[in-house]
Amino acid sequence: MAFDALNILASFPGWATDFDLMYRQEQSRTAGGKTYVKDMGSPLWAGSWISKTFSPNVLDAWRARLKALENGMVEFRAIPTSRYYPIAYPNGSWPTGSAFSGLGTVGTVNANRKAVSAAGFPVGYHHSVGDYFQVGSGDLHQILEDATTGQFEIRPHLWPGVAAGAALKVLKPYCLMTIVPNSISSQSDPNTGRGKISFQAVESRS
Repeated sequence: MAFDALNILASFPGWATDFDLMYRQEQSRTAGGKTYVKDMGSPLWAGSWISKTFSPNVLDAWRARLKALENGMVEFRAIPTSRYYPIAYPNGSWPTGSAFSGLGTVGTVNANRKAVSAAGFPVGYHHSVGDYFQVGSGDLHQILEDATTGQFEIRPHLWPGVAAGAALKVLKPYCLMTIVPNSISSQSDPNTGRGKISFQAVESRS
């Protein structure tokens, strides 16, 4: 089977040490001390990953695999591996079992575009604070309040053009990211050759 750089995190033996929104803002402060903040664009997801300690051979193998991302030229699917499944349903233990695929749709959209409801989910399905979900082909959002019915608040706001009926995925959601140039570190112990790999990435949008 050919190596799949797009899904590189699926086999990465490590974890995300940081995964959060990177705000694109401009700030100014008056002489009196009041701070003004202006958004220059919707925030983007940014993350950092680190591997477990590798033997010399495995370390070299992962150095090679990460070269497939071309130092930021190639996109890959990104999400904290701890959030492949919703908090209330570890390993996909859905209320209706395998009858639910983890896929529904956006039900309603609040006028402020920072709250939505979900449709097509099992009765009693619980959205937990901290869950992630994906809208469409790669818009990633995090849930800010517990909910079983009605709307719940999310961040970031829905991206322009997203409307009710859009696909909403809670099983292994992701956004597309690219490596922060020159952020890959793979130093090894000079005595044993063993070492870890770490890197940073930022959401990539077309």
